[in-house]
Amino acid sequence: MSIFISSLNSGSNGNCYYIGTGEDAILIDAGISCRETEKRMKRLGLAIEKMRAVFISHEHSDHINGLQVLAKKYGLPVYINRRTWSSSKLSLDPALVKDLEPHTAVRIGQLAITAFPKFHDADDPQSFVVSNGSLNIGIFTDIGKTCEQVVHHFRQCHAAILEANYDEKMLQEGSYPWHLKKRISGGNGHLSNREALELVSRYKPPFMSHLLLGHLSKNNNCPRLVEEMFSPHADSCKIVVASRFEETPVFEISSDTPRPFRPWNFQPAVQLTLGV
Repeated sequence: MSIFISSLNSGSNGNCYYIGTGEDAILIDAGISCRETEKRMKRLGLAIEKMRAVFISHEHSDHINGLQVLAKKYGLPVYINRRTWSSSKLSLDPALVKDLEPHTAVRIGQLAITAFPKFHDADDPQSFVVSNGSLNIGIFTDIGKTCEQVVHHFRQCHAAILEANYDEKMLQEGSYPWHLKKRISGGNGHLSNREALELVSRYKPPFMSHLLLGHLSKNNNCPRLVEEMFSPHADSCKIVVASRFEETPVFEISSDTPRPFRPWNFQPAVQLTLGV
């Protein structure tokens, strides 16, 4: 059974990722408006009636801006951990709020969604792997640094959405104040092009068919630069630079190399050692 994925938007102006089968679908984050989400899904031929839930990675506004209206309008359950929920200041029907535990799969139709901790300057932020039992899709954005958990999960993915937020030279020579530069590159901010490329070049599995590079900085990165950096390492993997202005096409993920998802049995993120 195939899995279908699309980035509906990726960037500091809003993040929202679609993952679904022929029957059921979920969103990872809802950082663009409900209206814009509806418009983009309609253009892609995706039925919002098949949407079953929204999973929230962390409380920053570019990941939750459209959530309240979207969840209320369609009665969508929202999976969010307790600390993120507390910090988000969202107003949702309590019946729609579902507790999200790390390393514990949530089953939505034929999909199993597993959250795991990451390094980011938020209150208990999470990344995700979505699996149908044989195909695994990873969502790895807003990552301050690569850790053993990211490596472990990335190596199992048939497709991934990976952050390539900034070019180190552009950031250092740019107009951002020093404290913001330090926040972005200090290990709890975002992943640079170089760091993302190191992960890909060392750990991309041979069966990965699609790599979507996302959350590019408007001021400190360039889509053409990212494509030129990653394409030589693509092999047979399709490289897509996700836009901060529009949706990507829908990509069908299938494989002759099924890989049952193996969860990470470790402890909180603060105890992780770096994998790269």
